[in-house]
Amino acid sequence: MWRLLSAALALLGATLTPAFAQQVQRSECLAMANAPPRATPVAFRQAAAAPEVEITYAGHSTYVIDTPGGLRIATDYSGAYQVGRLPDVATMNKAHSTHYTLYPDKRIPNVLHGWGEDGKPALVSTRIGDTFIRNVTTDIRRYFGDDFGIDMIRDGNSIFIFEVAGLCIGHLGHLHHKLDDSHFAQIGRLDIVMVPIDGTYTMSLGGMSEITKRLRSSVVLPMHRFATPLDEFMRRIGQEFEIDRRLERSFRISRDSLPSTPTVIILDGV
Repeated sequence: MWRLLSAALALLGATLTPAFAQQVQRSECLAMANAPPRATPVAFRQAAAAPEVEITYAGHSTYVIDTPGGLRIATDYSGAYQVGRLPDVATMNKAHSTHYTLYPDKRIPNVLHGWGEDGKPALVSTRIGDTFIRNVTTDIRRYFGDDFGIDMIRDGNSIFIFEVAGLCIGHLGHLHHKLDDSHFAQIGRLDIVMVPIDGTYTMSLGGMSEITKRLRSSVVLPMHRFATPLDEFMRRIGQEFEIDRRLERSFRISRDSLPSTPTVIILDGV
C-alpha cells in the first residue's frame, strides 16, 4: 500500500513540477533590489573576470545587446536600424512605426510586443538563452486616427528589462508619463537604463530627468535623441552624473566594470 502511495505521489510531482517551474520565473534584479546590502570580505578575490555584454546604439530607440551566450537582442525594433546580423530577440512598442513592425523578418525567432491584445496588458516573463526578459507596462498617448476624448491607452507601452551576466538592463520604451512608486517597485534595480530624451514626443526633459535620478543607474544611455541639446539634459539631471562621450557606437561592460559614479554614456558613432 505504501509503495503504491509513494509511486502515485512521485508521478504527481513529476507532472506538476515542469508546469510550476514554467509559471514561477525568478527575477534576480528584483531580488537584489529588495535584499539588504551585503558586506564583501576585504580578502575576497574573484576567480575569473565577469562576463561582458556588448551594447550598440543602432539609432533612434534601437539598442542592440549581444550577450555572453551569443544571444542578440534589439530594442524597439522596426527593422529600420540594423547592425550586422538579425537579432534573436526583437522587443517592440507601438508608439509609431519607428518603434515596431507588424511584419518582422520571419527569421527572427522571438518577437516580443510591449502592448497587449483585447485590452489586456502585455505580460513578458521568459528566459531566452542566457537572458531573463520581463516587462513593466505604462500608459501611452493616443495618436491621430485613434478615438478622440481618451488621452491615454492603458498599458500601451512596456519598459523591457533584460537580466544577463549579473546585469540588470532596462529600456524605457516610448515613455509618456511619470512613474509612480508601484512602477519603481516592479522595475527593481537597473544597472543600465536606456532613456528617451527628445523632450516632446515622449515626455518633458524635466520629467525624464526626475526618473533618471530616481533610478540611480550606474549607466544611462540616451536614445530618441533627435536634435535634443544633450547639454540641457545633463544640466537637468545635475552634477551627480559623469559624462562619457564616445565616437564609437558600441561598448563592452560587465558587472565588475560598472562605473562607481553614475555615468551618462553618449555613443556618437551612429
